Amino acid sequence: MQKIDLTGKNVLITGAAGFIGANLTARLLRDVENIKIVGIDNLNDYYDVAIKEYRLTQIRELEKSVSGTFQFVKASIADKAVVQVLFQIYRPDIVVNLAAQAGVRYSITNPDVYIESNLDGFYHILEACRHSYDNGAKGVEHLVYASSSSVYGSNRKVPYSTEDPVDNPVSLYAATKKSNELLAHAYSKLYNIPSTGLRFFTVYGPAGRPDMAYFGFTDKLLRGETIQIFNYGNCKRDFTYIDDIVEGVVRVMQGAPEKKAGGDGLPLPPYAIYNIGNSNPENLLEFVDILQQELVRAGVLPEDYDFAAHRELVPMQPGDVEVTYADTSALLRDFGFQPDTDLRDGLRKFAEWYKEFYGGDTHEA
Repeated sequence: MQKIDLTGKNVLITGAAGFIGANLTARLLRDVENIKIVGIDNLNDYYDVAIKEYRLTQIRELEKSVSGTFQFVKASIADKAVVQVLFQIYRPDIVVNLAAQAGVRYSITNPDVYIESNLDGFYHILEACRHSYDNGAKGVEHLVYASSSSVYGSNRKVPYSTEDPVDNPVSLYAATKKSNELLAHAYSKLYNIPSTGLRFFTVYGPAGRPDMAYFGFTDKLLRGETIQIFNYGNCKRDFTYIDDIVEGVVRVMQGAPEKKAGGDGLPLPPYAIYNIGNSNPENLLEFVDILQQELVRAGVLPEDYDFAAHRELVPMQPGDVEVTYADTSALLRDFGFQPDTDLRDGLRKFAEWYKEFYGGDTHEA
């Protein structure tokens, strides 16, 4: 593994106004001296843009008190010319690609945006990384990119290991993420680009994505609507707190797969894949129960709220899987880290943020 000191580095973060991207940006600014971060995000309206603007405002406030810098570009990585210009101007040492159209169910009704962002956009990033080596330039030292636990599809073996076959996606979203891994492998082999893919497991926390269950459930309960719990509550999810995800990303950024030659003299692909998950799947009914308790505790919902009257057990939805469960032994082995935030602690922080951000008012999700 090639160790990388982040001090003073030029870092490009795509999806910088997104949940993981914004938290990663803030963490790097706080902890790394003289880091220079360029963030790109198209600020689309897949979910409430006000939350994305809130995240960017938090970053800009933080920037005033640190040695590093943050430049924001409102644009899409699906625009190849924009990506090329970004690389030419800022010459990133490290690229963290977090820009993607997320969501399993949304991919069933809106497939075009997944091809545009997750495939075309990622291809543009790979091409820009490739050409960063032109004319003897040092080039990108490490490409880190978001994959997803969705690539495991309907695998029966748990916990999910990166050694397991992932050839049976059950959603277009999952298929695009597996395609990212294949494309990155090909570019690593052909052009000797160190790349690491990270399979994230159900990320949650304050200022998260409103399309995620914990956030959507809160919105609906506050409006007096009924929440639907799929597979009659028998699903399990490996909920992973945002700070744990970011810790994993920061550690991985500092350890690039080593460039080596194979027996034929050609480069072996400097390529790696890791799971980042809590390795502790939670039953959805238990998850909802903890969420309800924390929403009451934070004052988002009244103590006498009739939860039983506002939940419905329904069948599995297309594209969903029964369980997600991360084997993080490789992450622990190589980087000495394993996520461990307790679900109640994480949901408590979310509930407190929700109360502060919305003030207990109903709003459109």
